[in-house]
Amino acid sequence: MIQVSKDRDREVLRSDYATHLGVERGLSPHTVRAYLGDLDHMLDHAVGIGLTRLDQVDVAVLRSWLGAMAKENRSRATLARRTAAARTFFAWAVHTHRVDSDPTIRLASPRVTRPLPTVLPQDAAKRLLDTARVNAEDEEPMRLRDWAVAETLYATGVRVGELCAADVADVDLSELTLRVQGKGEKSRVVPIGRPAADALTAWIEKGRPRLASSRTGDELFLGARGGRLDQRQARTAVHRLATDAGVPDIAPHALRHSAATHLLEGGSDLRSVQELLGHASLNTTQRYTHVSAERLRSAFDLAHPRA
Repeated sequence: MIQVSKDRDREVLRSDYATHLGVERGLSPHTVRAYLGDLDHMLDHAVGIGLTRLDQVDVAVLRSWLGAMAKENRSRATLARRTAAARTFFAWAVHTHRVDSDPTIRLASPRVTRPLPTVLPQDAAKRLLDTARVNAEDEEPMRLRDWAVAETLYATGVRVGELCAADVADVDLSELTLRVQGKGEKSRVVPIGRPAADALTAWIEKGRPRLASSRTGDELFLGARGGRLDQRQARTAVHRLATDAGVPDIAPHALRHSAATHLLEGGSDLRSVQELLGHASLNTTQRYTHVSAERLRSAFDLAHPRA
């Protein structure tokens, strides 16, 4: 029996589970750490109420765990995520014969109301990108980079982490495509438009060589010291461009949301948008149909004589 109150047993359990998540399921190191953190939180609660073995964790224990978090005013999103993490762990534990039954089968998950994503109107998105282009007319390397970052985020709808992880070789300017590594180490190729290609060309040919240093490798986007651009720096760049353009303050992810919404408003089918964004489930992509419908309703209410 696995003694969750013993450090050695628990460390072996965590190590085996981490291997399953990282190697067998191909999850990112960040996601693996999140799953292990949720597991630790659950096991700490079990030990705290006097349990010593993993097979003593039943649905009542899990409910008390969630109840304790609710009393701490943890968000419903946190409770739902940790419920999902418990389900993932116990499915693995049953499959590997560490426990005989799955206590999460009768565990209800808190319902989470997901807010609609932040989306820039098309004219505001254009103003932001035009501002980035004008800023870069002096060919200052950082401004060339920020122009290329903003254009590429909006053109492709990629996640900021995917963009920062891209290398120069991932860009094909002849085919107007960008290859990115998505969640679960899944690679996909996304199209880029001519404005983004122009910004990338200017950055690669004029800006990047001037920021490159002895620490520069194959990275597509560079920070001020020549290393790979990190997500925090990319967010700062987008915030700064939004201020310069006089549009609502946004994060890079809002450009992803905007790209998806504007594609649907322009007539693109949902499945194509799903492939572009790298969503595993079509249900995730369907959030953007609600955004488009809400914007259509607003326009109708404002403009239609019989609204």
